Amino acid sequence: MLTKPQPGSHRWPALALSVTAWLTLATACCAQDDLATLEQQAVRAAVARVAPSVVRIETVGGLERVERVLVGAGVSTGLVVAADGYVISSAFNFIQKPSAILVTLPGGKRAPAQIVARDHSRMLVLLKVAVDAPLAVPEAVPRDQMAVGQWTIALGRAFDQDAPNVSVGILSATSRIWGRAIQTDAKISPDNYGGPLIDIRGRVLGVLVPLSPQQQDEVAGAEWYDSGIGFAVPLADLLPHLDQLKRGEELYPGLLGVAFKGSDIYADRPEIAACLPKSPARQAGLEAGDLIVEVEGVAIVRQSQLRHALGPRYAGDQIRLAILRDGGRLELSAQLADKLEPYENPFLGLLPDRSPTAAPGVAVRYVYPDSPADKAGVSVGDRLIRLADKTVTDLASAWEVLGNYEPQQVIRAAVQRGAQTRQLELKLTSLPDMIPDKLPPAQRAALGQGDTPGQAAAAAAGERPPVGDIRLKLPEEPNECWAYVPETYRADIAYGVVLWLDEPGAVERREWIAPWKGLCDANDLILVVPRAADPNRWLPAETAVVRKLLDDVLARYHIDRARIVAGGYGAGGALAALTAFSHRSLVRGLVIVDTALPGRLQAPANDPIERLSVLASIAEKSEAAERLTDQAAGLRQMKYPVIIRPRMGEPRPLDEAERAELVRWIDTLDRL
Repeated sequence: MLTKPQPGSHRWPALALSVTAWLTLATACCAQDDLATLEQQAVRAAVARVAPSVVRIETVGGLERVERVLVGAGVSTGLVVAADGYVISSAFNFIQKPSAILVTLPGGKRAPAQIVARDHSRMLVLLKVAVDAPLAVPEAVPRDQMAVGQWTIALGRAFDQDAPNVSVGILSATSRIWGRAIQTDAKISPDNYGGPLIDIRGRVLGVLVPLSPQQQDEVAGAEWYDSGIGFAVPLADLLPHLDQLKRGEELYPGLLGVAFKGSDIYADRPEIAACLPKSPARQAGLEAGDLIVEVEGVAIVRQSQLRHALGPRYAGDQIRLAILRDGGRLELSAQLADKLEPYENPFLGLLPDRSPTAAPGVAVRYVYPDSPADKAGVSVGDRLIRLADKTVTDLASAWEVLGNYEPQQVIRAAVQRGAQTRQLELKLTSLPDMIPDKLPPAQRAALGQGDTPGQAAAAAAGERPPVGDIRLKLPEEPNECWAYVPETYRADIAYGVVLWLDEPGAVERREWIAPWKGLCDANDLILVVPRAADPNRWLPAETAVVRKLLDDVLARYHIDRARIVAGGYGAGGALAALTAFSHRSLVRGLVIVDTALPGRLQAPANDPIERLSVLASIAEKSEAAERLTDQAAGLRQMKYPVIIRPRMGEPRPLDEAERAELVRWIDTLDRL
């Protein structure tokens, strides 16, 4: 019961405010309830619209295991793309190479299906199903109608044939995996790979697939399932190529065949350092030094933009390029290829002196016996100043010139000896597979003969980073990591880096550091030893952790980018291989001990600038010996420089002599 307020009292206005607030809140709650109901109805309607086009796929027989990945037979999802029985699905669902494929159509009938063709760029498979009546074909969302933040609904038929499994999220990005995919935070996993990602109107945005920006295989990115990072290949991108797939034509990524200057694709310009021989780039007339400024009318400023422009394109596509050369603009046309002839790095036959100096060119530290340089009379102490009529300022510029040549070609060189300059012609050869037994010091400064006296004192006067046995920790990662930096660290000297990945499990950190300490001190090396987050196994995703640790070291210390090595023993060696091939812009050497390369690893083409050499040690009684031998032969066919060192007896970590040879090998990675 309400009473009349006393004079001066404000109870009625306050009460009026309270009632108003209550009514507003009640209205808002009702509106929210109505909105939630409407959202549910919209989702159900969208699912119902596309459900007749979502089919259940069963695979029978085939492999049960692909390396360490259990695959076997199972249930997956497909999306109808043509009324006469064509169904698209994720290649992940067929990695086991099944002996039979059965598709359950929307009416409940099971029908056999055959693989017609594969899309090796977007990791899709086209199936043909025997049908008696036309199938329902969904509507595709045009690319220009996809907007970040819009509703997305992921569908699969892995659980219940009568009703699709549903996961709701938003569209996170429209150009991921170098322009080949869109991204959603809806739950994406093997339960719905091959199914559609749809919008709130029931139109298909894309086909759900596991993808990774680093790897290009059927299981790349599968480790991210249910993480909020999911990808779908836009159906609108696929439909123009559907007739090719129907004809049984395989689709492959389009390759141009160029290497660029610099190592930061997000900052560096797309200036060509080398064009591979017989590549589309070379055939189109591109040359080293050209700057690509436009692709199909779209302006290009950074290398990452070029990768986005080329990433969605297939082999056979014709592209228009605009370049700058000698201050002028040229327009060229190139037809992308599905593969490139393996490129083999050429060899002059010398090692550079690493003494800190401002003098241009590359000082000669060591000349390989019977090499082109040796036969031409090049001596220790000479300075290489020109190659192929181009000025050599440092090691990187010499590598760029050589990257446009192959073994057996003749190259002109200018070598300075004192006040005299000699003009030479050298016939290039292949990189040697020998490791010198002994090498002179890498820096004359180490003998007290440095070109820049006083640099060490000046460097010592500045702020010195941590040295000795130190702990590295990434706040966002659970992995422990220890490192060793020589106590004699000098900021004017560039140090190599050894990322060493051992078997998972708890090991006393002194056991990691002690065997390497003397070698690091004597050879200007920094040792980085990450540990697996799980003491029982390394995960493929931890390659990203290793990369972050390397970036941390690069930020703190003066690093020689020609001597960054990833290596490891057993399972650690397998992860080192994934790291090396995934981060070619940084890693120059791969060392694997008593293990084989991961079966899921697809080595990219050998690069003329981003060189990668491989050293493998394998025990004769290792289960991986035969497989590694076959893999090494495959890498050699791709023209990677590979050395295999057989070991007696059972698998075991490297001993003292083997570590010493490994360090000598690292000391030769900057060879010319």
